Amino acid sequence: MKKILQFLFEHKTLDRQSAKDVLLNISKGIYNESEIASFITVYLMRSITIEELQGFQEALLELCVRINLDGYSVIDIVGTGGDGKNTFNISTLACFIVAGAGQRVAKHGNYGASSISGASNVMERLGYKFKNDQGQLKKEVEEANICFLHAPLFHPALKTVGPIRKNLGVRTFFNMLGPMVNPAFPQFQLVGVYNLEMARIYNYLLQQTERSFTIIHSLDGYDEISLTNDTKVITNEGEKIMTPEQLGKRTVSAQDIQGGNSVEESAKIFSKILKRDGSWAQNAVVLANAAMSLHCTGNYLDYDEAYAAAVESLESGRADETLKKLIELQW
Repeated sequence: MKKILQFLFEHKTLDRQSAKDVLLNISKGIYNESEIASFITVYLMRSITIEELQGFQEALLELCVRINLDGYSVIDIVGTGGDGKNTFNISTLACFIVAGAGQRVAKHGNYGASSISGASNVMERLGYKFKNDQGQLKKEVEEANICFLHAPLFHPALKTVGPIRKNLGVRTFFNMLGPMVNPAFPQFQLVGVYNLEMARIYNYLLQQTERSFTIIHSLDGYDEISLTNDTKVITNEGEKIMTPEQLGKRTVSAQDIQGGNSVEESAKIFSKILKRDGSWAQNAVVLANAAMSLHCTGNYLDYDEAYAAAVESLESGRADETLKKLIELQW
């Protein structure tokens, strides 16, 4: 590792194979915590290259515990995290609205490394039991339309670096990798990114796959549709800018979509919104992200039709019933 670090400290970049080798070695426990922390820190000081990111992705996918959902067409809705905005768990809530609308979901997530409550934190608090048993996960998709894939159970390297990421407490390249290594290999993907450079990189990488994708970035820095500003939307077909009015009927303020100060508070906000007791702004943001996800599947004529399906899922109580059913299946 010392040679690699010296190479990187000289402002050089890794080729794809070298990047892959480093991550394979991290997962094997070859490097100590200080070496790994130093390696991660390099990418806090400069942008990651596409070759490096592809190498890291290949290593994670080579080692991962794969899940075969036997022909179910699933979507993953995920943000890279690391935008520093401390919103409530918008993409995870959108997953339940999407599942309530009839679209199957395989949500990939982890504990928050640079945020108070990541997807895994809130799911665990709500009573979900993490697992990597294919039979159980398939049953959840069949009966509740959704399963949750806790990243460290599927990716040995993520388990190794988890404590280091948490101690660093800042955005790292692992934030970028999460959405690219879902072990269920979803057919559809909605990815929220925290800046336009990451949107460009994801666009390049996702164009190499056969999946239908949508990349979103709120122009004021959110890794999701925040309705606080215009949103850049990139799909297989091209890109455009959409306004809060187009996406969610009106603009909201940053204060309206703040998350809790603890996992417990975040879980309460989560449950409140699903039970149709959320504020107008909270509902609007979740519905916009759910609608964009549904639209990504190609099963709706346009965004407005997908938005109507999202509203119906939430207001009818089907989204909340989806969560209840999923938690029932844990016992």
